Amino acid sequence: MYMDSDENLPLHRNDPLANLVKQDLDPLSVAELEERITALKAEIVRCEGKIAFADRHRSVADALFKT
Repeated sequence: MYMDSDENLPLHRNDPLANLVKQDLDPLSVAELEERITALKAEIVRCEGKIAFADRHRSVADALFKT
């Protein structure tokens, strides 16, 4: 079965992540690609921080409502 690579993308047309992964990288210089990687790594760290916060929040809530 053929799977279109777009199947895993969000359904919203203006979703920034969907637009990012569709962007043509050919016109970018090595320096621009390195800047992009740096920015993406920073975004990964930010997302991981949000996940950690959500996990801690859930743990506190679970402990509070545990019977």
